[in-house]
Amino acid sequence: MQFKHPEILYFLFLLAIPVIVHLFQLRRFKKEYFTNVKLLKELAVQTRKSSKIKKYLLLATRLLLLACLIFAFTQPFFKAIDSNNKNNQLFVVLDNSFSMQAKGQRGELLKRAVQELLETAPEEANLSVITNDEDFWNTTKNSIERDLQKLSYSPIPFSLENALTKVKSHNSNQGKDIVFITDAIGLKTQALDKLPENVKTYFVIPEAEKTENIAIDSVFIAQSLDNFYEIGVAVSSNFEEEKSIPVSMYNKNNLVAKAILKLNQRKQTIQFTIPKDEFNGYVSLNDNSLAFDNTFYFAIPKPKIVNVLSIGQPEKSNFLARIFTQPDFNYQNITSNTLDYRQIDKQDCIILNELEAIPLAMHTNLKKFVEKGGSLTIIPSEKNEITNLNAFLNNFGGIQFVNLQNQEKKITKINFSNPLFSNVFEKKISNFQYPSVKQSFSLKSGISQAISYEDQTGFLNTIYKNSGAVYVFSAPVNKENSNFQNSPLIVPTFYKMGISNDKNGVQYQTIGQNKPILVNAQVSKDEVVSVANEDSDFIPMQQIMDDKIKMSCGDNPKKAGNFNIIQNKKSVGSLSFNFDRKESQLTKPSDESLDNINQIDSLDKFFETIQIERTDNQVWKWFLIFALLFFIIELLIQKFVK
Repeated sequence: MQFKHPEILYFLFLLAIPVIVHLFQLRRFKKEYFTNVKLLKELAVQTRKSSKIKKYLLLATRLLLLACLIFAFTQPFFKAIDSNNKNNQLFVVLDNSFSMQAKGQRGELLKRAVQELLETAPEEANLSVITNDEDFWNTTKNSIERDLQKLSYSPIPFSLENALTKVKSHNSNQGKDIVFITDAIGLKTQALDKLPENVKTYFVIPEAEKTENIAIDSVFIAQSLDNFYEIGVAVSSNFEEEKSIPVSMYNKNNLVAKAILKLNQRKQTIQFTIPKDEFNGYVSLNDNSLAFDNTFYFAIPKPKIVNVLSIGQPEKSNFLARIFTQPDFNYQNITSNTLDYRQIDKQDCIILNELEAIPLAMHTNLKKFVEKGGSLTIIPSEKNEITNLNAFLNNFGGIQFVNLQNQEKKITKINFSNPLFSNVFEKKISNFQYPSVKQSFSLKSGISQAISYEDQTGFLNTIYKNSGAVYVFSAPVNKENSNFQNSPLIVPTFYKMGISNDKNGVQYQTIGQNKPILVNAQVSKDEVVSVANEDSDFIPMQQIMDDKIKMSCGDNPKKAGNFNIIQNKKSVGSLSFNFDRKESQLTKPSDESLDNINQIDSLDKFFETIQIERTDNQVWKWFLIFALLFFIIELLIQKFVK
């Protein structure tokens, strides 16, 4: 037991006062004489004995009464079990990602977590609340009650690393308590291993009653007919139970198509046929789980002819003329000697087909062409000077030619995750007729490979520069060197390279990826272009590039939807934004991984535990109670003890 005011213990010498009073009797007895004292003597003996007992009882109660009063004023207490951490700063990391839309026993996980925090947190407690996209530092629950109740779901997935970085940025000499409230969806096991050892961390992991979810992953043009588009809608689920769900397609909020999808696999595609015209709408489905991934917004611009320019010898470019046909493409082939550089800006796709040398003037013009969103394909020649080719590739970085190898190689691998082949194949192909090359260049490259040889080196390499793209072959594709022209892979490969600037096809952005956007518009230096719809608007970062504007939206918009690009109060284009689908599968770490963390059942239990473990046990009240009790005992002794 410890004392807040131990100096008051010196007053214990006052206990000598009642002892002195009881030891020295100030009253003297007066003798009275009687004729018969036999009976009185016996009575006197009994009276003196009971008086002596009463005297000692009063002495004991008065000593105890005075001692209890003195101890009460010293304010004694028992030190708390966890007293070293009682001044810790409290940080509550609240996961408000879309997976917290799932419903538990008492409603949506996020809303229930907010309500529990407001109900159980002490009113006077100083705390900081950190969410995925918003932070409240050094405040109280009453100050942020309305903000928490209005807290919306964030497209930013929960990240343990980001939350710890934010906490660390508010460093102080005090200790820290960090409470993570998350459903653990997307929680990385590696991040759990990096939890700070000198900080007390707690995890509240609410459980959803149902973890089944259906999501629309993407929308693409499955086939382009003369007057119609066949639109493919990729749908995924995290369960294999057979289920029928309605899927609807809207153009500017007008229902244009509806179908029933019999979902009996984890990944399926449903197709709609719509007129080949401008489209600005969305596709949606209904399920009883997460809502953010049930709607997919997209736009299809009015069909435009893609201008493709091939620079090289005509006899080596005949296969390109058979791929880039009208009415989708406007194709022409010229030699490097007859090239008019003013034509470059008018092109959408340029192919350097086995040029023996790339003129210096072409270096600068093609660099600007890619920066403005153009698609550039480089097919080397076995007669290329490596120094000339590498000097040209330095404009784009990431790849260098080393030497020509006279060794036959088979082309065996397609990187289906490369953007070049997105939505090209309905299923992954593992065995196909392998094309091969007789001669190829070895490369020093750290860039993505779209197509690879059997030795894992790149046949077709891709460089994405802002909104432009550069495709680099490592070998000539003429018939003397390769049978690639006879492969079924050649048509989708060159077709996708031709339209990779998104001039045609399904167009949409993912919120948070900050992908550069090119808009055909002429603006003055002081003019501002905005992005808006009926619910919200924002001004993106923008760069003027001759007759185009390059925009970057950052983390905007905050909600998915279809938007217009506004210039001088007029629409000059449209954009569609969707939330990232990373959390749609509702995957969480294994139970073994979660065994290593300090998991608690609820916030109520957390606050109760730290209240008990970090609060000193004050006992001065008990001494006051005992003092009052001894006072009452003294009164009873004086009244009833004779």
